[in-house]
Amino acid sequence: MALTLMVSQAIAADREKLKAFLTITGFDVALESIKLSAEDAPRMLGLEAEDFGASWTLMSRDVFDVADMQADAIEILGETLSDEALAHGAEFYASDLGQRLVEAENASHMRDRGDKRDEGGKLLANLQQDNPERVAILERMLDAIGSEDQSLRAANELELRFLMAAQQAGVIRLRVDEQGLRAAQAEQAEEIKKSMRLSGLASSAATYRDFSDEELVAYAEALEDPLMKEVYELMNAVQYEIMADRFEAVALRLAELNPGQEL
Repeated sequence: MALTLMVSQAIAADREKLKAFLTITGFDVALESIKLSAEDAPRMLGLEAEDFGASWTLMSRDVFDVADMQADAIEILGETLSDEALAHGAEFYASDLGQRLVEAENASHMRDRGDKRDEGGKLLANLQQDNPERVAILERMLDAIGSEDQSLRAANELELRFLMAAQQAGVIRLRVDEQGLRAAQAEQAEEIKKSMRLSGLASSAATYRDFSDEELVAYAEALEDPLMKEVYELMNAVQYEIMADRFEAVALRLAELNPGQEL
């Protein structure tokens, strides 16, 4: 009985530690922002969220429940993130610079994507002309947290899992099989990677606009540390897995919506 109690207390302590890690790094808000991508699901099917009226709002609120997504992240990270990497990441983001970065990143995650894209595009264009050194710093930061190849693979898998789930649920009928979908993705890969790079730079230009070049160099150096790379590799994987899981759930729930229900 005493051993069982000790084990339970240790598990609870680990969960509290991971919960604190999510907050101090801003990963809790990054996970919350997944709900903003919900409208992308019907677009993959050639529809809009508005086509489903109130039914979509209620369904997406349930599927993209923030507390559930954060609980899933804690469970996965608890099985994969080393104590050393956790402590290293938490220590950096607990610093003065780290907390300012988290505040800026949290705000960026929850911004309207169109507004951020427009502002970031203008800022990036100005930087490319007037301050190419800062653009190089932003590129260094992007390279440190993951390549476009990794992001594209994850995005393609998410799309495939969603479309295949939608077909299995009877929501759509695909004209090609999974192999055909992968071939189509491969044809567009280079163009999409370039687009992702520009989008990442524009987003970074807007997110970090109030930070000095020196502060961003310090951030880039921190992101390049092997332990921080471990942190970001896992956080990226967790975020994409949770997104893919939710999109598969959306596919199943779409099949339940009656066409007479405000379609």
